[in-house]
Amino acid sequence: MADQFDISGKRVLITGGAGGIGAGLVAGFLAAGTKVLVSVRDSSQIDIVKQTHNNEALSVLVADLNDRSSITKLVDSARKSLGGIDVLISAHGNVEPGPAVEMSDESFAHQLQLNLTSVFQLARAVAPEMIERRSGKIINIASMLSFQGGLRASGYAAAKGGVAQLTKALANEWSPHGVNVNALAPGYIKTKLNRHIWSDPVRHQQVLDRLPSGRWGVPEDLVGPALFLASSASDYIHGVILPVDGGWLSR
Repeated sequence: MADQFDISGKRVLITGGAGGIGAGLVAGFLAAGTKVLVSVRDSSQIDIVKQTHNNEALSVLVADLNDRSSITKLVDSARKSLGGIDVLISAHGNVEPGPAVEMSDESFAHQLQLNLTSVFQLARAVAPEMIERRSGKIINIASMLSFQGGLRASGYAAAKGGVAQLTKALANEWSPHGVNVNALAPGYIKTKLNRHIWSDPVRHQQVLDRLPSGRWGVPEDLVGPALFLASSASDYIHGVILPVDGGWLSR
């Protein structure tokens, strides 16, 4: 049974590894004995990530996930550095909250590119290797807004709804070739991404009142589910959007 969950030695590419959820996943996968390459937005984050984890199995590269050529370069560099990619986790993302009537076309397009289009571009770049090898795990990060419309976050909600459907569509295509494509849907996890919610006393309490778990989540809550989806224990799981939400959806 332990062998099914053993991912030691796996080669893992994690985007957004300097952020809250991403940093938690990096720590978890390093602890599980994998080789991890992390992408960050700019060079100022490289030393921070390396000092945070202090692990020889960790590599860090800069990538602009708003730019297709940068994404291609990232995947090529990760493949060379790691010797191949067994697991891709797209953990980057950003929200630009505000009323829809005040949201510019540029803001909407930027949120779609960063939260959805880049997720497709990353998956498309790693898939040929996995398909040829007939094994690979792709884990996207969806959201509660993959299921619900949210409030004052129309661009983000549109993108995360797309991530859920993209996950299913890619699973339909690639599962016959031994590639698992699934997504984690974090609930209300206390990170910088949703500071606009937890720093608002009224909205913070509204969220807390609905959570059967009685607490907001932390990035470490995503580690166990991610390790499961990266392991052979999940080989027969395809196209699943797995909520990690403290019971939010059950209410």
